[in-house]
Amino acid sequence: MDSFQGLRSRMNDEYKETVERRYFTITGEQADEQTIDNLIASGESENFLQKAIQEQGRGQIMDTISEIQERHDAVKEIEKNLLELHQVFLDMAALVEAQGQQLNNIESHVAKASSFVRRGTEQLQDAREYQKSSRKWTCYAIILFIVVFILLLIPALPHIMLMLK
Repeated sequence: MDSFQGLRSRMNDEYKETVERRYFTITGEQADEQTIDNLIASGESENFLQKAIQEQGRGQIMDTISEIQERHDAVKEIEKNLLELHQVFLDMAALVEAQGQQLNNIESHVAKASSFVRRGTEQLQDAREYQKSSRKWTCYAIILFIVVFILLLIPALPHIMLMLK
């Protein structure tokens, strides 16, 4: 932004120099700063030139006028291009801001996914422990059932043997 303002100021300074050269070409005298500012502010720089043309003829003054007009048009074109460039930079800044927001959203989603994965890993470890524990208790239950069955079968074994004979 500062460079844009600096360029605009430089363009205004160049236009002042152009008006000062016109004044010098027409009058042969160096104009002071206040005279130049008054000519620019009032728009008299063009009228001043037209009066000089009427007084001195067209030859050299017309060449000077066309040069001044070309420079003025070039300055206006540069100013227009600078405004367009300024708009491009504003658009780029808006895009960068929007992309920054998208990156922040992505980062937050990645953090959430990471916490989900961490909790899932913990839950899988807990499930493995429960699975081991349930297998252990199932084995204990089977062993207990077999022991109880054998204990019940031992007193009844002589009766079963008698029946089989």
